[in-house]
Amino acid sequence: MAFADLLATVLPVFGFIAIGALTIKLGWLKDETADHLSNFVFTLCIPLLFIRAIGTMEFPQISPWPFWGTYFSAVIVHIGIGIGLTERVFKRDARAGVIGGMSSSFSNLVMVGVPLVTQAFGEEGLVTIFMLIAVHLPFMMFISAALIEIAELRDGSAAGRVRILPAIARVVRQLLRNPLIIGILIGVAIRLTGLPVTGIPRRLVDGLAETGIPLALVALGMSLPRFGLSGNVAPAVVLGLAKLMLLPGIVYLSGTYIVGLPPLPVAVLVVAAACPTGVNAYLIAARFRTGLALSANTITLTTAGSIATFSFWLMLVG
Repeated sequence: MAFADLLATVLPVFGFIAIGALTIKLGWLKDETADHLSNFVFTLCIPLLFIRAIGTMEFPQISPWPFWGTYFSAVIVHIGIGIGLTERVFKRDARAGVIGGMSSSFSNLVMVGVPLVTQAFGEEGLVTIFMLIAVHLPFMMFISAALIEIAELRDGSAAGRVRILPAIARVVRQLLRNPLIIGILIGVAIRLTGLPVTGIPRRLVDGLAETGIPLALVALGMSLPRFGLSGNVAPAVVLGLAKLMLLPGIVYLSGTYIVGLPPLPVAVLVVAAACPTGVNAYLIAARFRTGLALSANTITLTTAGSIATFSFWLMLVG
């Protein structure tokens, strides 16, 4: 990818993030505006984008299983690396280890991945990343729930045996109320039934869906001052470097040389793996009341650092 094309791909994405951050830092908008904008984007705009993409776009003719296997096998390995670094190197307990593992592996696919892939690879890239997004959140939430149950037993904060099935049942109930998951399910239903989305309903869907990507980036930028940097940043620096460089490297080597995926799916998976840490890592930390500073620092550092690492990975796969 030529340097000018690289800048044209990366800079608009981070430009929207910078605009959002500046509106809060300069006091042009109140801090709670980020919550209201995020709720609007993730309750309405992004679900409609999912419905339109899954329900109407042509998907690439590749099997999803090698595609998913390439990404999630790398993620599982990397979660283990993140847990090991957090526990062994930085001497944190098992629950904080899980937060470290998830913070170094939970990509922000919706806010950053979708805009960047769309900018870099067009509609074909967009529908390819939707194949990943369709299972990404459920997979990562199930893994985190199971690992936290095991960690609580290891730390001695839970009595008796590991209760993974009740934890997974709680995650299922949460997912079924998640607007993003609801949008994916409606999109699948439209695709399976062949229900047309035309006329005025299509124009309304298109209008709201197309605002979703820039508004999601602005909302992300507005939330960054809230996370900031706090406490011991050394673990976040190490986990952030692993997130931005090691995880996409594992995905690239696996997809290219082991699984043998076509170039575009490999490129989309590498960009997805190179995305900064998503806010879900912080929500997991808040849910289990541990590793809050670790996850917040990792989100901030990876978002700031990803502008450079994205440029590297796009030059490699572009």
